[in-house]
Amino acid sequence: MRKPSLPPGLAAGAARGAGRLSQKLGQGGGTTLPGLVLTRLRPEATAEMALAVPDGVILISGTNGKTTTARLVRAALDAAGAKVAANTAGSNLERGVATALLNADGAEVALFEVDEAALPGIAQQTRPRVVTLMNLFRDQLDRYGELEHIVERWQEAVADLDPASTVIYNADDPAVAEIAAGHPNTVSYGIEDSRVGRDKLPHAADTTECRSCGTPLHYEMVTIAHLGRWSCRECGLARVQPDVQATRVELHGLDGQRLAMATPEGPMELSLRLPGMHNTYNAVAATATALALGLAPEAIGPALAKRESAFGRAERTPIGTRRVTTLLAKNPAGANENIRTMLLEDCPLHLLVLLNDRTADGQDVSWIWDVDYEFLLEDDRLASLTLGGDRAYDMALRFRYAGFDADRLSVVPSVSAALDAALRACGADGDLYVMPTYTALLELQSVLAGRGLVPAFWEDK
Repeated sequence: MRKPSLPPGLAAGAARGAGRLSQKLGQGGGTTLPGLVLTRLRPEATAEMALAVPDGVILISGTNGKTTTARLVRAALDAAGAKVAANTAGSNLERGVATALLNADGAEVALFEVDEAALPGIAQQTRPRVVTLMNLFRDQLDRYGELEHIVERWQEAVADLDPASTVIYNADDPAVAEIAAGHPNTVSYGIEDSRVGRDKLPHAADTTECRSCGTPLHYEMVTIAHLGRWSCRECGLARVQPDVQATRVELHGLDGQRLAMATPEGPMELSLRLPGMHNTYNAVAATATALALGLAPEAIGPALAKRESAFGRAERTPIGTRRVTTLLAKNPAGANENIRTMLLEDCPLHLLVLLNDRTADGQDVSWIWDVDYEFLLEDDRLASLTLGGDRAYDMALRFRYAGFDADRLSVVPSVSAALDAALRACGADGDLYVMPTYTALLELQSVLAGRGLVPAFWEDK
């Protein structure tokens, strides 16, 4: 039975009123509630509003990196003078997309980062012009189920796309490559620089078998988790040569990186403020997306170079004479890349790990056993370790098994108190690195906002 719906004007008015009330009462930034109210009052509203955006909708999805990649694409669109509607505060379910469209104010193009489980529904509603598929890693098993479930849903979503739409995809991810293979209009991207690769898969890799015949994949180079230059020696299935590729990658710790890229439009050079190979992928994905949108190659590099880290993604906050660097860590692949990036720093590491198990984090925290925390203990790099959050003692057990001395380990479940303890441990002029799960990141932001160190509500302007 079709749900009853209010006329567009009445539904939109009620939704905007709910958003203003939410902000006035201090119950949020009005980035979710308006869309929730709107889609309840008029279920077809998202599809109607998306259809009204003249230059179409861009969707960016993946387990890791979608927030940063969306920011980078937004920077390129802004530099081109486009008027963009976007879910800049990261509300990436349909309610967040609906809220952004409700506030579009004559936008020419809409750009949305989309939760990987929500992608099929949002793609069906918005009929996107471009879809960027980044990666699929094991994440929130209690919410998503096994990775194969998301793969199947993405395959259905891509099969339902308009053949004229463009699918940008990560050729280095075997599952994502298979998903995109059946679409007639694709652009692939990947990393070619073998100097930054590994020669074998880490134990936390997910997609390690050929999706055609089930034979273990062969890797000439591994970049992150199961990403890399892969092939099947049994049936011949193999990674394609990417259309947009990072041919030279120079990582400079948390200060950023320099990239050389080969593209269908010619070579590009890029200095990026964002650290780590995960951000190499984000930058190449953003470049491929911007080129698919018809943006000028000579303008893309400078636009991306100006972008700083997204909220909690290598974001740096000064606290007196100390500097706090926040590195969101919500699954093994992301946490391992954060560790890999921290180890490029030439200084003793003072670390605060915040582990929550709330709905937005995933209530199953067994993933911490697949994170390579042991690398932090090599050469005595870890100068201090503070553990906080709802599951701080689970993390303490993990580090005890890693071999960290229990007498040097500080367990402080309260996020605020844990931050203070970690700051004391790093000394007056030290740098503190924080690895929080998602809700712990929001708690940390609230603590810092309460102390006047960051804005009270984060939104990428």
